Formats: sequence, structure tokens, C-alpha cells
Amino acid sequence: MSKIKILLNGEEKFLEQKISVAQLIADLELDIKKIAVEKDLEIVNPDQFLEVMLDEGSQIEIVHFIGGG
Repeated sequence: MSKIKILLNGEEKFLEQKISVAQLIADLELDIKKIAVEKDLEIVNPDQFLEVMLDEGSQIEIVHFIGGG
């Protein structure tokens, strides 16, 4: 199987295989409670992170929430 290319926050990233949004978050070691994910211009509900798969050419934007005062 050949690698697939996605666009992650505007930068090309190559994956060994199709993975879920949940797997990408785990691979990036992000806290699921502090991020929002958009795939191909649509917000992904955290309840769907396991089901939503990344395909060749998927455009992913991940936003981190930062608290402060």
C-alpha cells in the first residue's frame, strides 16, 4: 500500500495508511479536550473522531484552545 498525502494545518503530511481523526490526534499527542478539528471545511464532532477517516488529499485543520486571563 502506498502512502497517502493529507494537508495538516496547511502543510503536507504523509501517512502510511488511512487512519481515523482519533488516530491522528493520538499520533500528534494532542489533548482531545483542548482541540477542535475541521476536515475538508467541516467541523468534526468529537463523538465522530473514531469514525471519520482521512483520505488522500484530506484537508485537516486542528485548533488548540488556550486558557488564560
